[in-house]
Amino acid sequence: MNPVNNKIKDELNTEIAPVEEDGSIYAAPVNANNDPDLYYARLIDKIKKYNKKFDLKLLDKAYAVAREHHESQLRKSGEPFIIHPLEVAGILADIELDQTSIVGAILHDLIEDTDYTYEKVVKEFGVTIANIINGVTKLDKIVFSSREEKQVENLRKMIIAMSEDIRIIVIKLADRLHNMRTLSYLGKEKKKAKAIETLEVYAPIAHRLGIHQIKKELEDLSFETLYNKQYVKIKEMVQERINQRQIQIDDAIKIVAEKLKEVNIPAEISGRSKGFYSIYNKITQQNRSLDDIYDLIAIRVIVEDIKSCYAVLGIIHSIWKPVPGRFKDYIANPKFNMYQSLHTTIISQKGDPLEIQIRTFEMHKFAEYGIAAHYKYKEGIFAQSDFDKRIAWIRQLLDWQKELKDPQDYLESLKLDLFQEEIFVFTPKGKVINLPRGATPIDFAYQIHTDVGHNCIGAKRDGVMVPIESQLENGNIVEIIVSKTPKGPSRDWLSIVKTSSARNKIKQWYSKEERQESYNAGREVMLKTLRKNSLSFKDVPNRVFDEVAKEMNFENNDTLLRSIGSRKVSVHQVFTRIIKKLNQEEEPEKEITVEDITKAPAVYKRSGSGIIVKGMDNVLITIAKCCNPVPGDKITGYITRGKGISVHRTDCNNIVMLQKNDSERFIEVSWDTYAPQRFNAEIQVEAIDRTKLLRDVTNVISEYDLNIINASTSRASKNSIAKFRFVVEISNKYILKDIINNIKQVESVFDAYRVLPRKQQ
Repeated sequence: MNPVNNKIKDELNTEIAPVEEDGSIYAAPVNANNDPDLYYARLIDKIKKYNKKFDLKLLDKAYAVAREHHESQLRKSGEPFIIHPLEVAGILADIELDQTSIVGAILHDLIEDTDYTYEKVVKEFGVTIANIINGVTKLDKIVFSSREEKQVENLRKMIIAMSEDIRIIVIKLADRLHNMRTLSYLGKEKKKAKAIETLEVYAPIAHRLGIHQIKKELEDLSFETLYNKQYVKIKEMVQERINQRQIQIDDAIKIVAEKLKEVNIPAEISGRSKGFYSIYNKITQQNRSLDDIYDLIAIRVIVEDIKSCYAVLGIIHSIWKPVPGRFKDYIANPKFNMYQSLHTTIISQKGDPLEIQIRTFEMHKFAEYGIAAHYKYKEGIFAQSDFDKRIAWIRQLLDWQKELKDPQDYLESLKLDLFQEEIFVFTPKGKVINLPRGATPIDFAYQIHTDVGHNCIGAKRDGVMVPIESQLENGNIVEIIVSKTPKGPSRDWLSIVKTSSARNKIKQWYSKEERQESYNAGREVMLKTLRKNSLSFKDVPNRVFDEVAKEMNFENNDTLLRSIGSRKVSVHQVFTRIIKKLNQEEEPEKEITVEDITKAPAVYKRSGSGIIVKGMDNVLITIAKCCNPVPGDKITGYITRGKGISVHRTDCNNIVMLQKNDSERFIEVSWDTYAPQRFNAEIQVEAIDRTKLLRDVTNVISEYDLNIINASTSRASKNSIAKFRFVVEISNKYILKDIINNIKQVESVFDAYRVLPRKQQ
C-alpha cells in the first residue's frame, strides 16, 4: 500500500466531517497552557511521517534561535509569538514541503521583528534560507490599498515577481492562513481589511499555484468574515442537504467498498463536500440553485494505479445508471494544468444525482498539493494571457519532479524570473504601480496623477534622492518631490520618459498652455470692448455667451474667446450678437397660489382621496414618491406649483429642506380613517441569487391579495447578489411589516425592508 495512504485517509475523513466544523485538515489542537515545546513536538511528528532524511539538528537549531529572539513577544491573542512561526511550519509540513521551507518558516519573522540580521542568518543557516526569509520580509511590506481590479492583479503579479524562490510565496500563504485562523483577536475594521486582502490577493495566488487545501480554507475564512449573512445562509443550506443525504452517501460508500473487495481492488473511499465560498460562486456566477450543483457532496475513490481507475468506473456503472453527458475522462485527457481523475455522475437508489471521482494516490496528491498554474477553469478565464504563458512552465517542473529522486533538488530548481519587460514599485502609502522596465521617476509621477507629473522637480528611491531620469527597479519605494511654485514639465522629458501616457500628458500640457494664452488674449480684448460700452462680464450671463458661440459654430464660450485671441473671429461681430441677445425680453414666470390649486377641474383620488386637507375641499392631492407615506405615518402637505398638494412624511428629507426656504407653502393634512384607501409602498429584497427566487418572493406578496404596481430586479456583477424592488398597494403600514417578515423567511433571502429616504431608514 502507498505510504501516504493513512495520511490521505485521515484527510478524506476530515473532509466528510459535519459542516459546522471548519473543514480544515490543518487545524491545530487546543493547547491550554500555550507551551511552544508541545507545538514543536507536534511539528516533528508530522515531518517524520513523510521525510526520514530531514536534518532535525538543523530544525532544533532554528527553533532555539527563533524562540530566544521572540521570547518577550506576544500575539494579539496573548499567546507567545513563537507559536505563530511553529504553526506556519506545521501548515507546510501538512503539504509535505522540504527541509529548507520548514526551517525558513520557523525563522520567517526573525529579520523583520527582532535584531537578528540577514548576515547572521547566512552565517548560521546558509544563503538560501536567508534569501527566503528576506523575500518573505519584503512581501510583508506590500500594502493592499485598493480593490480596483487592475491594482489587485498587479499586486498578485508583484508578489510572484518579487519571489525569486517559489518557496517564499508558499511560506507567505501559510503565514496568511494562520493569521486568518486567529482573526477573531483583531478589531472589526482590521478583520475586514485582512479578509478582503486574503480573498482578492492571496487565495487566487494559492489557486494559481494549485495548493487547493490552503486556497479553500483562505476563501472560506474570508467569506465568513466579509459576507457573514450569505456565509451563514450557505452553511445552513449545505448542512440541510448533507443531513438529508448522509445515509444515502454512507450506503453508496458501503456498496462500492463491498464490490471492490469482491474483485480484490484495494481502495480508500470517502465523501467530500465543496467549500462554502466555491458553492457561493457557483450559485451566483452560474445562476444555479443548490440542487443543481451535482458535486456539492461527492464520493472519492482512490486506488493504486490507472488500470484500477477504469475497473472501478466499470463496476460503478454496473451498479447505478450514469447521467448522460456527465462523464469526464481527465486521465486520458488531462486538464491544461495536468489535473487527472475520472468524474462520473450516477443516479442513486433514491433517484438523486451523485458525483463520484476516481483517481490514483499520486493523482490525488498532485490535485491537493501540487504547485501549478491551476486557475483558469474555475475562474472562467479561457484566453491564454501573457501571465499564463510566463507561469505555465511551473507545470513542466511538476513532471520533472518524477525524474528527481531528491525533493530538495526539485524545489531548489523552482526559481521564478517572471515579467522581464515590466516592474512593480510602491508609492509611500503602499500602492503598487506597474511600469515598463527602464521607467523613470517621471513616468511614476504621471502614473500617480497628471499634476504630480507636471510639478515634479525631484524624486527619492528607497528614501534616497536620485536624478529624475534614473531608472527604477522592482520593489522600489518611490517618493516624488513637487514644486510649490510649479512651472510645468520640461520639453527635455519627452526624450526621457518610457511610457506613452507620460509622453502624451507632457504634449497635452504644452498644447493647453498655447490654448490658455489664446484664451487670455481673447478675454482681454472682449473685456475692453464691453467696458467701452459701460458693461462687464457680470452683465452678460454665461448662457448668452454660449448661445452666441453656438450660433457662430463654436463649441462653447471658451472656444469662442480663444478664437478671438488668435484673431480667427472679430470681437465686434461677437459683441453685436451679445447686445441683440441682451435686448430680448423674457416672459416672467407665473406664480401658482393656493387659490389656483383649489380651482383645479379634476381631483385624483386613490380609492377615495384618503387625505383630509384642513379648511379645503375638492383639492388636487398627490402622494410624494420620495417618501411614499402610508396610513399610520405622520404626514404634512406642501402646496406645489401646478400639481396641487403633495403629501409627505414629516421626516422626509425633501420636506426638511423646503421648510428652511419655503415654509409658507405648508398646510396641515391628516389621514381619512373612514375612507377605503390603498397607497403605494416600496419594498427592497436582497438575497443570494438562485433560480425561481423571484417567483418565491412574489408568491409571498400575492398571498396578501395585493397589487404589485411596479417591480425591478438587479444582480451585482461583483458578488452576484440579487436585489428586487417592488411597489405594492397597501392599506396600512402594519400589513407592510407582516409582508416583510414573511419575505425574510424565503430561502436564500438575507434582508428585506421598506424603502425610505436615507434619513428615515
